[in-house]
Amino acid sequence: MNVLRAKGLTKVYGTKNPGSSKTALNGIDLVVRSSEFVGIMGPSGSGKTTLLNLLAGLDQATSGELWIQDTNMSKCTPEQMAVLRRKSIGFVFQDYNLLDTLTLFENVTLPLALDGQRGKKVNQRAEELLEYLGLRDVMRQYPYEVSGGQQQRTAVARALIHNPALILADEPTGNLDSGSARSLLELLQRLNQENGTSILLVTHDPFSASYCQRIVFIRDGSVFANLEKADSRESFFREILDTLGVLEGTQQ
Repeated sequence: MNVLRAKGLTKVYGTKNPGSSKTALNGIDLVVRSSEFVGIMGPSGSGKTTLLNLLAGLDQATSGELWIQDTNMSKCTPEQMAVLRRKSIGFVFQDYNLLDTLTLFENVTLPLALDGQRGKKVNQRAEELLEYLGLRDVMRQYPYEVSGGQQQRTAVARALIHNPALILADEPTGNLDSGSARSLLELLQRLNQENGTSILLVTHDPFSASYCQRIVFIRDGSVFANLEKADSRESFFREILDTLGVLEGTQQ
């Protein structure tokens, strides 16, 4: 089953003035299957951020179609899109995006509270997630009282609280030290392998990408290559480096 499917996704900026228009994405086809861990890589200016914004429903494609499970996002009203984002997509950002005025527990339950869901079941779900992510002992503390790694694991718990169809992770290790980054990547891999969580990771880092099952490389707004893990993470890491070398060698 496909969790996400994009067909011919194109984004052109400045369409009202064709002379100064810029094509950021040019006919991207992309599929994320259920329980798959996919990475998106590409150099600066390749279209990664634009693609992520379209997949998250934060921006609208100029043309093409985008599906989350059975919902065609291209045909959603802004209100329907807001509901889809809230119920079907979980977000993990580079800078955590936690509220300092709320405890870690309150940050995790916030998406459900905004959806009008409260009570024992919500609290139990949050406690189970925080336990699973190794945060039970600090869940009553505030973000500024814990480490960056604990803040990012809290962000993962918040992304998972409503059982989304897909987790979108945007450079989630960017603000972490190497130990915390490895811990987070192992956590994402465990969520994928043990719970069947579907994850799309946008990263520029080959080490982070090596935790994925498959990498989609983009260049100048188009898919440049697909790379599937066939062996160990270490050999996949070397294959990623080789592909990046070829990709960057084609840059103008």
